[in-house]
Order: sequence, then C-alpha cells, then structure tokens
Amino acid sequence: MAERVLQGRPDIVLTLRRSTRARRITLRISSLDGRVTLTLPTHVAEREALDFARQKELWIRKHLAARVEDVIVGAGTRLPVEGQQRSIAQGTGRRVVMTDDALLVPGAPETAPARVVGFLKARARDVLADACDDYAQRLGRSYNGLTLRDTRSRWGSCSSAGRLMFSWRLILAPPEVLNYVAAHEVAHLEQMNHSPAFWNAVSRIHGPYDAQRRWLRTEGNTLHRFRFAD
Repeated sequence: MAERVLQGRPDIVLTLRRSTRARRITLRISSLDGRVTLTLPTHVAEREALDFARQKELWIRKHLAARVEDVIVGAGTRLPVEGQQRSIAQGTGRRVVMTDDALLVPGAPETAPARVVGFLKARARDVLADACDDYAQRLGRSYNGLTLRDTRSRWGSCSSAGRLMFSWRLILAPPEVLNYVAAHEVAHLEQMNHSPAFWNAVSRIHGPYDAQRRWLRTEGNTLHRFRFAD
C-alpha cells in the first residue's frame, strides 16, 4: 500500500491499494476511522487512479464532513449501553457495575477503557446467547457456537457449520436491534441465503423487523465512533 494526498482544505490522505481481483478503480471511506482507500487493478496507472479520485473529490468531502467524530472512551464519557446513555464513573470493588445511568468502573482512571470494553463484551455475549437460544428454539434448530468480534462490515454471520458470529458493539444498540440481528443470523440455520423463505423465517421467529433494519442503516455506524484505546 502507498499513501497519496489530495490537496485542498483540508488535505485528504488517500490509501492506494492494488488488487489482482479488482476489475475497476473503486473508492471506499471507512465508517470506522474515516480512511479513504483507493483500490485499483494491477494494470492501471497510479495517475489514472488519482485522476479518478479528483473527479470524486466533492463526493469524498461530503462523506467525510458527514462522518461523526470519534469519542475516546474514559472517565466521564457517556455512551449507550443496551440503547441507554450511561456515564463512566468511578466505582469500588473489583467489578464494573451497571446502573440505570452509569457504568461504575473500579481502579485507576487509565484502566477504565480496558475495563469497560471487557464488561461490554461479556454483557454482549450473555445477552446474545440468551437471544440466540430463544430464537433457535422457536426455529427448531440448534447452533454450534457463538463468537464475538469487532467487525466493520457486518453485524453478524452464520457459517455453514452453524457457528454464529456477532459484533460485540451490538450491546450499544437498543435491545430490539440486537434481538433482530440475533434472529437474522439464527434464521440462516434454516436458510443460508436471503430468499423470501429466509425472510419468512425471520418474521416467524422475530416478528416485524423493518424498524430495526432501518435503525441499523441510519444509526449503526455511530456505534463504531467509540474508541477504547489510542
């Protein structure tokens, strides 16, 4: 990879990536960190790719301007947990405690980000496991494991072996959104596709889901703005 600068106010750093599988020049702006990646086929000259980026400059600047600023998590930070805003405050004892309006974090302030993310992952696993158990029972199927990751491009997945994967950041979303994603992936245990039969399975075990899908499209990227380490 290489970096080039699209000059302006402000300058835009472009990450150039060559791909043997690319058939055309493409631009991607990461919802996680705002990185602008310019992917080009191996036979395309760098000059041609940069010309393409200049043609798309207004589009790039519009999307970067609309991007929500990152929030560095620490003492006093407010973040949504299960869809409800809670402040990180000093706690006592050995464990993070969640109240109606706070996460009480023991220990030195500089350890708070790591403690908070550990709590969120554990909470996400418990809540998602309960939801998946419920939906799998309704579906009449079983799954073969559940893992959590910090994925950029998807909220969940289901493998052909019946293993479920979810983004732990779903614990920051409203409960009904997390439940929809759980039902969506569990439904793949019956239909490994997005056919009408699949969506019928989602409706059967979850009920209506349009509002939850809409929330993910419009608000989902905001869950990636919280940064737990430098």
